[in-house]
Amino acid sequence: MTAGMAIYWVSAAACILGVGCSVLATKVNKHKPWIETSYHGVITENNDTVILDPPLVALDKDAPVPFAGEICAFKIHGQDTPFEAVVLNKTSGEGRLRAKGPIDCEIQKEYTFIIQAYDCGAGPAGTNWKKSHKAVVHIQVNDVNEFAPVFKEKKYSAMVTEGKIYDSILQVEAMDEDCSPQYSQICNYEIATSDVPFAIDRNGNIRNTEKLSYDKQHRYEIKVTAYDCGQKHATEDVTVIVDIKPVCKPGWQDWDKRIEYNPGSGSIALLPTVRLETCDGPVSFIRTSIELQTNHIGKGCDRETYSDTSLKTLCGASSGAINLLPSPSASTNWTAGLPMDNSGMIYKFDGKQGVKIPDAVVPKNLTDQFTITMWMKHGPSPGLRAEKETILCNSDKTEMNRHHYALYVHNCRLVFLLRRDFDQADTFRPAEFHWKLDQICDKEWHYYIINIAFPLVTLYMDGATYEPYLVTNDWPIHPSDIAMQLTVGACWQGGEVTKPKFAQYFHGSIAGLVLRPGQIESHKMISCLQACKEGLDIKALENLGQGVKYHFNPSQSALVMEGEDIESINQALRKVSYINSRQFPTAGKRRLKVSSKVQCFGEDTCITIPDIEAYITVVQANEHKITVTGMDHFARPASEFENANGVILLPDIQITSTVTKMEKRLNTNVGKTNAPVVVEETLHHLDFCDILVSGEELDVNKECLELDHAVLQGKHLEATNSTKGFSIYGVGTMKCYEDVLQQIRYRHWDSASIFGRKFKVKCSELNGRYTSNELNLEVNILHNSNFMEHVNHMMIQPEFIPSLKNPSTELSKHETRVSPGATTIVLVACVSILVIIVVLGIIRLRVVHQQDFQEKEAVKDNDLIWDDSALTITVNPMEKYETQGTDEGESEVEEEEEIEEEDDDEEEDESTSGDSDESDEDDMGTQAKAKQQQNSARRGHLEWDHLTLTY
Repeated sequence: MTAGMAIYWVSAAACILGVGCSVLATKVNKHKPWIETSYHGVITENNDTVILDPPLVALDKDAPVPFAGEICAFKIHGQDTPFEAVVLNKTSGEGRLRAKGPIDCEIQKEYTFIIQAYDCGAGPAGTNWKKSHKAVVHIQVNDVNEFAPVFKEKKYSAMVTEGKIYDSILQVEAMDEDCSPQYSQICNYEIATSDVPFAIDRNGNIRNTEKLSYDKQHRYEIKVTAYDCGQKHATEDVTVIVDIKPVCKPGWQDWDKRIEYNPGSGSIALLPTVRLETCDGPVSFIRTSIELQTNHIGKGCDRETYSDTSLKTLCGASSGAINLLPSPSASTNWTAGLPMDNSGMIYKFDGKQGVKIPDAVVPKNLTDQFTITMWMKHGPSPGLRAEKETILCNSDKTEMNRHHYALYVHNCRLVFLLRRDFDQADTFRPAEFHWKLDQICDKEWHYYIINIAFPLVTLYMDGATYEPYLVTNDWPIHPSDIAMQLTVGACWQGGEVTKPKFAQYFHGSIAGLVLRPGQIESHKMISCLQACKEGLDIKALENLGQGVKYHFNPSQSALVMEGEDIESINQALRKVSYINSRQFPTAGKRRLKVSSKVQCFGEDTCITIPDIEAYITVVQANEHKITVTGMDHFARPASEFENANGVILLPDIQITSTVTKMEKRLNTNVGKTNAPVVVEETLHHLDFCDILVSGEELDVNKECLELDHAVLQGKHLEATNSTKGFSIYGVGTMKCYEDVLQQIRYRHWDSASIFGRKFKVKCSELNGRYTSNELNLEVNILHNSNFMEHVNHMMIQPEFIPSLKNPSTELSKHETRVSPGATTIVLVACVSILVIIVVLGIIRLRVVHQQDFQEKEAVKDNDLIWDDSALTITVNPMEKYETQGTDEGESEVEEEEEIEEEDDDEEEDESTSGDSDESDEDDMGTQAKAKQQQNSARRGHLEWDHLTLTY
């Protein structure tokens, strides 16, 4: 037994006896365990064993005393540390460090924490154990090559020019998710496709090993793989596409020679994919002009074919304009001394002329809103010192030279001056508005509109809007009693000491100078009057960028773009589009030409860009058809034609416009073609409708066509009347024309001399480009006839039969009491007109038989006894027949039989050319009379004799 153990057992015995136990324990565990101050360890990921340097061993100087000299635990201090320490041998103090779970290098490469050793204390219960000092443990995680390389892109592509050897066409790049430099770095790339003229280096740069030929092969597709430094290759190869292009030729690429335009499709891009190939030339500036050649279309482009008056009505031009430069006449003599061209509308000012506008013409007070419009052609000012050139000036007539408002040109700038009166405003307010435009001095005609809505002043030139680049303020003019003088071509200096005179003369040409007080023109109206219906346009102007400048010509048939950046010019040219706002544009080709000039950096010779020569094909629009419908004949009593109001000719006229379109539809019936689909259009405008007389012209002493002109108010339509007919003209909707046509009346105050008239109606759109069908109308005049006596109290037939246009109108039924003698007269009359009845044809025959059938049915239903042995025919005494070679009069035979009142609802009436409308009063009287006759018939139980007539 060792000395230590002896002491232990003595101490234990003393503790059992309860004598001096605590004192002995303190004396036995006198020392703390001892470990190294720091440890370095290595662990391989996905493994749990840590190799420490130095090994984990704890020593205690109390050894070999049991418990006090033994090591019972190692404790790790550190939050969420994935490691634990275990004691392998208490006596020797050996321990081991191991991972509590899987360790991933890609998540964390290193760990650092604190560890302490604990002895077993003084006794078996582990009381009063002691702990060592804290030691630092640093563990490094070793990587495992578990990930394969992955390429950053799914596909690589490049384009090379034939005949060149490239050091690097493109570079591929792969990456590895392993954490260590050994396994995460890509050490090598390899082309997996065999027999291709390409090679790749360790950095992924691909080059061609020989000169490539476009004729031999346009494109190469190769596979490339990558290896990390652990020689693990990529699980998926990447595709590299190399396109070969022929030897570079400077010019525009990727454009179509033919562009198709369908009417109504808005604007379409002309060159949506175009790009400029400069062949790596040192281009510093490019200027491109796009020209749409439409000189062969109409008046230089596709314009509406309405008349000028109609076009202004369509565009909504306001009234009340004052023409300051009218053609010279007795009432407009102030322009008599001005030089003008042969047309008499253009006035030339050579710097020596100025005209005073008469006070009676000048508006007395201009409000805050008015408009100045004009055509002007002006060049640079002559002389070294540019003076103001007055177009329009309103200044003091005497005493002073104050300019109240003026429009003038100064140094190729257009300036508008407006000085307010002191009583209107007493503050510093805008007075001069300046516009700087190249067109002011380009010696070309331009259309100017200055809209004044004080304090805002807007300039429209050739339909485009321009805000003033400079606005200067001034004080209002002090009030005075001095009269003002309005002048054109120069400004009146009334305050000159010696003699008032003109000054600031204008050099150039002016036409159509108009002052419109109290109103400003809308931009929509300006564009409608000025702009061509077809032209070039630019989509998304705000996206062109600051580096591109562009300019349209007035008709928007030419566009010029300038810039230094080629890609910006490419983008701008792709936005250029063609637009044709006509609903029915002129079909055919429009040639398109794109010319370009470039400048190069410090090069005497620069590349030449060939022109683009393409053409736009405008497809033929679906032709529309104007159809005029309504009744084709009617008859009225002569008294209605002689009435002061006359007879309305076209009460039910309708005008429609249809467009026939071919639509592809799935047809299940084999062998049948797709039928055209008719689409109703109601948005068209007409510009005239004529009601013409067929045959002899109207006799102004006996007949006329009339229209209450109040019907035309608010419709922008006008009407003219002549012996040939009636004309309505002006741009208006089809509904407006219908409303007017339905109010035209025909009067004849000597109707005994005529039996009828024939008219035809025809309408037009676009000055006759589209015309309607002819609606033929025959009007019959019904006269009273007394050529037959009414015997045996035979009741007189009504003067005319009401029109059956309204199905709800109930016809009057009349009874006729006929004697045998009267029957004989009627039979003779029937034989005499037999030939005419045959001429009337099958329609009249059908009417007679149908009426006979209805009468038989009525007799059967009412248990009446009818004798069919004889036929009673009543001749309408209103009818006359022309026998002198005319083919315009027609004879009418009306047959009326009595039927019971109970059968009125079952009888179906038919309308013929002899039916006519009556007034409400006549209709009510006729019905009352018929009812009285029907009641008398029922009381007398009349019987009718019919004679069968064989044709």
